[in-house]
Amino acid sequence: MLKKVVVIGPESTGKSTLCQMLAEHYGTLWCPEYARQWLLDHGRHYTYPDLLSIAQGQLALEDAHSQQVFASGQSLLFLDTDMQVMKVWCEYVFNDCHTWILNRLAERPYDLYLLCRPDLPWVQDELREYPDERPRQELYHIYREMMTEQRVPWADISGDYNQRFQLAVQAVQQWVL
Repeated sequence: MLKKVVVIGPESTGKSTLCQMLAEHYGTLWCPEYARQWLLDHGRHYTYPDLLSIAQGQLALEDAHSQQVFASGQSLLFLDTDMQVMKVWCEYVFNDCHTWILNRLAERPYDLYLLCRPDLPWVQDELREYPDERPRQELYHIYREMMTEQRVPWADISGDYNQRFQLAVQAVQQWVL
């Protein structure tokens, strides 16, 4: 049975790096964030309907990676985002969320969430929107509240990259393997 671990948190909190490190450690794959490629292809300016397209692309990418992991005989997949993130993004930017996203949120089971704190230094790139500390903290607290209101186990991930990796491995060992 395929186990899925989702890494979430505000921008520039080491999510992609953590996914890559975990996938290498466990000898499996990780699913990148579809939104990055969408924004590179379409530009940084997006609309509310675009977020639905991005969410659909994310799930298609997740499904493709799930099939690859299953076909390879592995049983663990790390995800660099999910519909929780899409919900937060929709609500934070547009004060609304597509019903399709909410329905997928209710339908898709995951085994563990790793919530990354915004305690790493901000790293600018062409796609990031929130370099200021206040929105990063707001978003972290939104994610944290979501985690406390759901039934799936989750772990708070903080510190430098090595500390994050160690905390994540401990959480995976405790809750998933």
